[in-house]
Amino acid sequence: MQIAGYLYTTLPRFWWTILFMLACYLAYEQGMRTWSKEYAMLRKHYLELDDDKQKLLSIQEDLLLQINSQSDPAWVELILIKGLGLVPEGQTKVYFEQHR
Repeated sequence: MQIAGYLYTTLPRFWWTILFMLACYLAYEQGMRTWSKEYAMLRKHYLELDDDKQKLLSIQEDLLLQINSQSDPAWVELILIKGLGLVPEGQTKVYFEQHR
């Protein structure tokens, strides 16, 4: 009985403390929800940028190989065939038409 009496006399004096703690808890929960959403969005953006970086590094590596191969006569011939449509002597050029 003494505990119940103590609670009835003490709690009304400290109601603002309980209210403050409840407000802090609600603010914390709201902040954690916001942080979680922002973190998920930033993580997704990071993964997209990482994919883009990997693709660009692959393109860069391919371009470096092309630059380093420019002194190779077989590579130059391949580029002339692909890029300009030239055909080496003794070979026949074939055109394929697409019918729509």
